[in-house]
Amino acid sequence: MKFRRGTLMIVLSVMAGLVAVILAASWMGKQASANTSPLVIATVDIDLGSTLTEALLKVVAWPTAALPPHAFKDLKSASGRVVRSPIFKGEPILEPKLAPIGSMGGLPSMIQQGKRALSIKVNEVVGVAGFTLPGSFVDVMVNTVDSKDKSVSKIVLQRILVLAIAQEAKRDETKPKVVNAVTLEVTPEEAEKLDLARSIGSLSLILRNPLDKQDQRTLGSRREDLLGKEAVTALIPKTEPTVPAESTPQPRRRSPSVEVIRGTQKANAEF
Repeated sequence: MKFRRGTLMIVLSVMAGLVAVILAASWMGKQASANTSPLVIATVDIDLGSTLTEALLKVVAWPTAALPPHAFKDLKSASGRVVRSPIFKGEPILEPKLAPIGSMGGLPSMIQQGKRALSIKVNEVVGVAGFTLPGSFVDVMVNTVDSKDKSVSKIVLQRILVLAIAQEAKRDETKPKVVNAVTLEVTPEEAEKLDLARSIGSLSLILRNPLDKQDQRTLGSRREDLLGKEAVTALIPKTEPTVPAESTPQPRRRSPSVEVIRGTQKANAEF
């Protein structure tokens, strides 16, 4: 009898424990659901210029306290939007990374409001040996002549975003690519300067760290800055002074004369 009573107590204790666990789990689940919000994230890596579809996205529960601003909570509101910055798998879809509603895909959707895209020709040297890639920041330098007809190199634009190289806008930073054209994102004023610079001289691109946001003002470099004034003077060829050729003596011109005959005598009269 005592054995049965002990067994019954054990069974009742186990059942009470199971009920407590179930109730606790249910309570924690409700608490967790109350502290989370739906969030749209990417299921794959999405390149800039791509159009979002429901196949590329999914909704997950995200802690409400850690919910990022400008996030999407349902798939329909994010579908059809164009990506302006690369989005990686598992990353939340945020409004600042998308082009305005109604934008078409491709390069035009990547241009920020108030800016323009301008392409310039480059070669392997001025293109930083192919390490200038979409998403890079560069300075633009022009080599031309100044008002005194002397060669000068001057940085005319700083921290310019590279939108595309050749016809490719995909930001793949794993391998350099040598191309003959680069598309830059500039303001209208910068576009005017860039167009003038390429018409009066040759352009070079200077690759810079994207975290370096400070501009450096320079006066430009000339030949004497590179070699020194004395060296430049020594390189200028010396010209010998020209000596006027000695004048060749001209034969003396004879004055006209008239022969006068007086009787048997002759006489010459010069004028």
